[in-house]
Amino acid sequence: MSLSDRIVAVVGPTASGKSSLAVRIAQELGSAEVVNADSMQLYRGMDIGTAKPTPAERAAVPHHLFDVLDVTETATVAQFQTMARSVVADCHARRVTPVLVGGSALYVRAVLDHLDFPGTDPVVRQRWADALETRGAAALHAELARQDPAAADQILPTNDRRIVRALEVIELTGRPFTATMPGFDSVYGVVEMLGLDVPRDVLDVRLSDRVDQMWADGFVDEVRALLPAGIEDGLTASRALGYQQILAFLRGEMTEDEAREATVTGTRKFARAQDRFFRKDPRVHWLPHDASDVLERAMAVIGTS
Repeated sequence: MSLSDRIVAVVGPTASGKSSLAVRIAQELGSAEVVNADSMQLYRGMDIGTAKPTPAERAAVPHHLFDVLDVTETATVAQFQTMARSVVADCHARRVTPVLVGGSALYVRAVLDHLDFPGTDPVVRQRWADALETRGAAALHAELARQDPAAADQILPTNDRRIVRALEVIELTGRPFTATMPGFDSVYGVVEMLGLDVPRDVLDVRLSDRVDQMWADGFVDEVRALLPAGIEDGLTASRALGYQQILAFLRGEMTEDEAREATVTGTRKFARAQDRFFRKDPRVHWLPHDASDVLERAMAVIGTS
């Protein structure tokens, strides 16, 4: 197996243990580095709420594409694709295996597959953005469901930026938004994808416990400290799960308990969507998240040559 075109990807829903497994795989391979594919872990200062790898994990092996954006900057998949493929190319040039890890299915596929992004038209984009303001996200999501049911199934009704983008692409291309997605055909010669399988009832408990731990670790204070950095003006960062809810609490729009409960509910919905998207990818080898020999099973799939 050539190191010059191999890439490993560790995927699955949030709270499944991806970051830890990715580090262990990188250590086991010996010449490997972790590459982030989580859209919100790109942001500096958003640590607790995005469950970034611990300092110990990041010290164990080199990590890339963490803390590369200010909270006022807008993250785009196209921009991320360029950054991530550059990191992967650098790893391959040094005969290092990149271990891609993240729960953002579109970001993972943007790195792995032949995914080209349709252009944008400011006039069309603004028209749909204005419609979002006047009609609301729910109405636009319903419009998306009418024009492209498959896209509506993949985009959460609260993800207004992606709803607007999908409607823009449909208008510009005359095709369903989902038609712009490629088949599962990678740009790299050897792709090994590992998914961590967590039963839904177990995942629900893990997510609730994680949110409770985030609050105990100072999540509210983290968001409050990001106010001077302009997080409320960041189109992407301000909408991140947990951050959006805490910002609403800090503005007096809901109680802290309501913010925490809304974070749990939103995270559960997001995790189910993540799992659903990754299940469609036939390349993923699913491993039980709690298996005592999960690393051995992962390495049996990857190999070490």
